[in-house]
Amino acid sequence: MGAGGCRLYLITPPALDVATFPDRLAAALDAGDVAAVQLRLKEADDDAIRRAADALRPVAQARDVAFLLNDRPDLAVQTGCDGAHVGQSDMAARAARAVLGPDLMLGVTCHASRDLAMSAGEDGADYVAFGAFFPTTTKAASSRAEPDLLAWWSDLMELPCVAIGGITAENCAPLVTAGADFLAVVAAVWDHPDGPAAGVRALCAAIAAAS
Repeated sequence: MGAGGCRLYLITPPALDVATFPDRLAAALDAGDVAAVQLRLKEADDDAIRRAADALRPVAQARDVAFLLNDRPDLAVQTGCDGAHVGQSDMAARAARAVLGPDLMLGVTCHASRDLAMSAGEDGADYVAFGAFFPTTTKAASSRAEPDLLAWWSDLMELPCVAIGGITAENCAPLVTAGADFLAVVAAVWDHPDGPAAGVRALCAAIAAAS
């Protein structure tokens, strides 16, 4: 997830079929530039998370796409992921960094808070995530972020920032121009009427047009 323009960051749907989803993921990743995939299964038990990670991680890593696990740095280490993403209520960033060690990637949800983002950076985060920028059905948004937050962060900080929350090909341009390094999407890809590959192509085209 290096620097250089705004890139896509895919988050898995809330529930997935381990038998069929690897093919859907491969189709999405082969359709355009994707920096990372986050496996986010909030309702799953540890065994289900491990099975999903084992099924999806090779698909991402074979394409040089970072594979991150939501909430669970411990399982990320055990299952050979490239890192983990933690929310403010999951695990403190400093504790997550200790579990992951120095080499694995750590992302931290910072909502619309400049203070949380600064603290995350000090505590070892490799990127911070701001949002929600738009209404989203994937997750109840406790905060609403504005594009000027991305502009402030990208002007001030070297640490990359991810924009999340209801992002689509139609509404992402202000986030790209404000300085988002990554756009995190769920429904815009997995629920695209023409399939996930079409969703990725549409978003990549929108990012290119706004860059």
